[in-house]
Amino acid sequence: MEILNRIKSAARILLRGEDKTGARAEIPPLTTEQVAEIKEFFPMEKFFIYGHARSGTTLLARLIRLHPEVHANWQAHFFTRKPLLKSLVNSGEMEEWLTRKSNRWNNGEDLSPVVMRAAADYIMESDAKRAGAEKHIVGDKSPNSLNDGESVRLMHAVYPDAFLINIVRDGRDTLISQRFRNFVEESKFLTAEDKKIVDAIRADQTPFTTGERSIFTEKWLRENTKGWVRNLTETVDEGQRLFGERYYEFRYEDLLAKPFEEMKKVWALFGIEIRDNLGDAIKAEMSSNPDKVWQKERNESIADFLPKGKAGNWQNIFTARDIEIFNDVAGEVLKKWQY
Repeated sequence: MEILNRIKSAARILLRGEDKTGARAEIPPLTTEQVAEIKEFFPMEKFFIYGHARSGTTLLARLIRLHPEVHANWQAHFFTRKPLLKSLVNSGEMEEWLTRKSNRWNNGEDLSPVVMRAAADYIMESDAKRAGAEKHIVGDKSPNSLNDGESVRLMHAVYPDAFLINIVRDGRDTLISQRFRNFVEESKFLTAEDKKIVDAIRADQTPFTTGERSIFTEKWLRENTKGWVRNLTETVDEGQRLFGERYYEFRYEDLLAKPFEEMKKVWALFGIEIRDNLGDAIKAEMSSNPDKVWQKERNESIADFLPKGKAGNWQNIFTARDIEIFNDVAGEVLKKWQY
């Protein structure tokens, strides 16, 4: 009986390929031919907005979609946060199905990257069509600080033809905003020491705005400063290497100072007409702050402590020791970005 089972198993392998239930081989990137074919079905131009969390990615997405031809939505995390888009095909079982020799649809190729691209294209293009008939350029904004340079590599494997827009914010303001977001949300990751800081802010904010007391623990500040440096460095390096002219980076502070001028540069990437009335639309959008409203509703007792979306908050909140720690880790990066 055992010999018979082995013969049957060998026959199945010859006919269908070996059954796989564990880890799969590396998922291949989309080929040039596959990109051309899939764009016949999903023709909209694609872009992705990256940046460290709390760097202005949401504001950029809100502004970019003011153009009548552009749509953006957020937090799909196709390439930036687990389980990632590749989880759709990331198993030995899926590999066996999509590469099976008896599958006459695959032309001897691995259909995994096509499945990934089709799923993401449908999600974005169907949403764009609901947003308006003029929309023919669509993108997702998802901060990539959980996946750094790997998020760029994963994106390029599926969207080598897309634009990658990276928005950069002063890391000191970024970490302050990130810290307060965690405070407002009462994150499950807050330590006992973190909670004491929150209680102290509720009791008296003054020491935290005069450089007398830090909103950070030294461990948190050092680790997250390293994370900001790693995210910025890897995103820039991989973005320039893989996307070339389809990679674009700029500073959040410049967007605040000259929003229409900066957005004209972003829209120019797509080669579309930039209408003068968009300046008024940008002014109106900049005057609102949905995140500020949300934080106040979530945790009113500390939500007003930090001016939301402002540049230079760190000058009032960082202590001398905070500055020393941040400069020790990120001083060269600050200089490079002229902060």
